[in-house]
Amino acid sequence: MVLRPEHHSTAVLIDTRRWLEKAVIGLNLCPFAKAVYVKNQVHLALGWWTHAADVLEQLESELLALQALPAAERDTTVLVLPNFMPDFLDFNDFLCPAERVLKQCKLQGEIQIAHFHPQFEFAGENPHGMSHYTNRAPYPMLHLIREASIEKALASFPDPDSIYERNIQTLEKMGPEGWAALGVGRHV
Repeated sequence: MVLRPEHHSTAVLIDTRRWLEKAVIGLNLCPFAKAVYVKNQVHLALGWWTHAADVLEQLESELLALQALPAAERDTTVLVLPNFMPDFLDFNDFLCPAERVLKQCKLQGEIQIAHFHPQFEFAGENPHGMSHYTNRAPYPMLHLIREASIEKALASFPDPDSIYERNIQTLEKMGPEGWAALGVGRHV
């Protein structure tokens, strides 16, 4: 089903915020997210494109907009792409051209691109494992993160290497039923 911006923008933003609040922040999957989220420093951008060239153009625009603003105003951007690449492997392959845009904008070392997808899977892991849920979101998303913000957050965190392991323990403890009970999937 192709979602239309004139009918679904509000629902997509509600789904995205619910996922951020209940999963990312609520489960503390990213211990750095709450601080910027409560300060309204997370910019949610919707991209309704289905073609890679259009998404790459919007990605460039969002990268330059993030760089142009001070972190205190916009620390990070989440580009939500409800109609883009429903197949995870295609979306995963799209990261190569996305990284080329980052390089063309001369923002390597300044901004990183993380990705989230409803069918996200880590290579080589059990396809039914809960570890994948650390990067599962209601829609395909590109998260544009300032490297300086990452470094600052990691410096204040006692054991950053433990984050991933702790997330896996949290997700395994709750299981698929617990994840489903969070209600952080698509609602349109």
